[in-house]
Amino acid sequence: MSDEKPQVKITPEEFRYMTLLNELTGAVVRDCIIEEDNNRVIFLVNPEDVGKAIGPKGFFVQRLRKILNKNIEIVGYSNNLEEQVRYALSPARIKEIKLSTRPDGSKILYVAVDPADKGIAIGKNGKNVQRAKLILKRHFNIDSVIIA
Repeated sequence: MSDEKPQVKITPEEFRYMTLLNELTGAVVRDCIIEEDNNRVIFLVNPEDVGKAIGPKGFFVQRLRKILNKNIEIVGYSNNLEEQVRYALSPARIKEIKLSTRPDGSKILYVAVDPADKGIAIGKNGKNVQRAKLILKRHFNIDSVIIA
């Protein structure tokens, strides 16, 4: 299994959003994914800065939502696959993570969660698992995420 990480290319718009969050909160912003389909912006920040980025009672998230007119999600960042999966699917409790590579080279990640947390991991209309897919595709070249 190759641990080669994809080169993450940040667009000028993503960079602008990252700068905005950093200037508002002082949080270290590692990446930003703009997802038009769900009208949301997903920010990856250093794990210790998640609270700072969200702000007291979600203050900064609400402010950014008003400024950008998009839903804002703050997720911890890690360059470790297992940690990143935990951050991306939080607060769902992850029991096991298994990476498998298909004969065509595509990578599938099987994530076993606590049965009580399956709904949280998937999210309304699959929104949370979709967020995890976007992050894991971009940072770890994972093609598919299956919640079990």
